[in-house]
Formats: sequence, C-alpha cells, structure tokens
Amino acid sequence: MTDGETGRVFRLAYVPGVTPAKWVNIWTERMPGVPITLVEVSAAEAVGLLRDGGADAGLVRLPVDRDGLSVIPLYVETTVVVVPKDHAVAAADEVTVDDLTDDEVFHPLDDTIEWTVRPGLPAFTRPATTAAAVELVASGAGLLLVPQSLARLHHRRDLTYRPVLDTPQSQVALAWPTDATTDLVEDFIGIVRGRTVNSSRGRTPDSPAEKPAQQQAKKPAQRQAQKPAQRQAQKSTQNGSGRRAAPARRRGKGHRPR
Repeated sequence: MTDGETGRVFRLAYVPGVTPAKWVNIWTERMPGVPITLVEVSAAEAVGLLRDGGADAGLVRLPVDRDGLSVIPLYVETTVVVVPKDHAVAAADEVTVDDLTDDEVFHPLDDTIEWTVRPGLPAFTRPATTAAAVELVASGAGLLLVPQSLARLHHRRDLTYRPVLDTPQSQVALAWPTDATTDLVEDFIGIVRGRTVNSSRGRTPDSPAEKPAQQQAKKPAQRQAQKPAQRQAQKSTQNGSGRRAAPARRRGKGHRPR
C-alpha cells in the first residue's frame, strides 16, 4: 500500500447470494489502513454501478456485458429447484429436467441462468424478482430454478430445494472497470486468487529475490560449472607469455660438485 492510498476506502459491490465475508476478513487483516465498504446491488444493476464509479470492484453473476470491464471468473454454482416441502420432488435427493416436465416453472426477470430451453411449463406470470418468485412457490403456484446460494438466501420453513442435473449453471466472477485498475483493485485480485501477502500481486518485480533454499541448491551446480572454466584459465595462463617456469630438477647427492 502506498502513502497515497492511506485513508482511502475500497468499495466492493456484491449481488444477492454471494458471500464476500472470507475475502473481506483477509482484506481487513492485510490492509488495516484502507477500510472496505460493502455495497449490495441487484444482479441487473451491478454492471451499471461499476461503470458509474459507484464501486471499485464487484462480485457479479455471469453473463454480463463486458464492454469496458475486466472479469475474472471465480466459481460455478449448482442449479437447484425450489419446491414446497410436500411436493413430490422433495422425496428425491436430486432430480432431472424431465422430472419437471408437468410443473409450471417461474422465470423471474432478474434470473441470471442462461437457458436455451427452460424446464417445465411456462408459469402464468414473470415475477420481477427472485424474492417475489419464492413467495409464489410458497403459495403453490409453481416451481423455481435458481443458483443454490439464492435458494439458501430465500430459505423458508415451508420450502426446500433439490439439485437439478444437466442444467446450465450460474457463475460468479470478480469485475471492475478496466481503466480503473488501481493498486487497491490489484490487492483485492490477489486476495480472491489466494496470493500471499508477500506476493507480487501479478506484477513482474524488477529483480526477484531468490529464496535461501534456491541459493543453496545453486551453489553445488555453480561450483561444478566453475571447475572446467578454472582449469581452462590455468591452461591458458601456462601456454601464454606469463607461463610459470618449470621447477629446476634436483641433483642427486652423488653428483654434488667438489
């Protein structure tokens, strides 16, 4: 963190169902001088908030309009069907799309799952929000398919949910305006990617320091590489003008001059 960042606030937007607590806790430990502010925003409004400068980065649901944004996919969620507890689906551990053929399925306007063909029968209305659709499911008017985290978020005692096989899934991603990739954004990218506090945050250091173990491992190899070079240097010295004179041959004691 630079001196210019001291006293700033990092604003993180997140859509319903996404839980940023783990990353926020790491940020608080590593960046005590920069408070983090959470901004809850609907999935439909998340991109507009980022483009308008209402947040530095956001945890969004894909797909989104990526124009002017940098996006890092993080994880994929299981798709589940929300049903009343007395529904036949509740008796199974998991269901298939074919199991929902005869049921009316709500398609809320804030749905983030990309469907090519929607399961079940079209419901009599399209609720404005997932929360409104859950209320209709509780009334027995139909079923609802959502990412698992949204089913947990809108949990009710009279409802339950089951995984649905062979369906599209919702993907959560980190997004931010590309032209506003600040050092604070880089710091948060490092956190969600699991980098340690001493990492380079994706930047290439000018002269990366070697670990002591790496230095020790190189020493024997360096010594082996130096030996042929040293021998060659000695030969060159002996063959050149600076060649050492051969030691005089010692005379035997019996030939000593009188």
